Amino acid sequence: MATRIRPFRDGDLVAIDAVNRAAFGRADEGQLVAALHTAGCDAFELVAERDARIVAHILFSPVTVEHGDDGRVLGLAPLAVAPGHQRQGIGSALVRAALSTLATGPYRAVVVLGDPDYYQRFGFGPASAAGLHDVYAAGDDFMALALRAGGLSGYRGRVSYAPEFDGLE
Repeated sequence: MATRIRPFRDGDLVAIDAVNRAAFGRADEGQLVAALHTAGCDAFELVAERDARIVAHILFSPVTVEHGDDGRVLGLAPLAVAPGHQRQGIGSALVRAALSTLATGPYRAVVVLGDPDYYQRFGFGPASAAGLHDVYAAGDDFMALALRAGGLSGYRGRVSYAPEFDGLE
């Protein structure tokens, strides 16, 4: 079964909502994706398809950095893979494809709040090492990745996600 990774297209939101609901077992992440789209905060996203059906999704939205903010840092969230397709490398393929594409554009860095064992394989490390912390007090679960040499330099302090994230528990 071949997996195809492609950019988001208009008309994908219903399938993306279904993937998020199934992956997280609740409506919150799907609602977050819709809210980020409505607010114009969907900076970059990809989907993975199998048999012409969306089975996974990744979204990046702008974040604000307390000191040094220049609009070139993105937050990765959410990343969702439908339960029947998990543990097959699809999520990892989405992350790698997204980071590779983002590294060729104007963005300097990406932050994520997630499992360090998972995200370290892509080069993420504790954001605290770069002088950054999140509003959720997640400690080392809040990670950062420079997309190019010096990508994290000049940033420090609190990193805030778009207000649409405030509805997540």
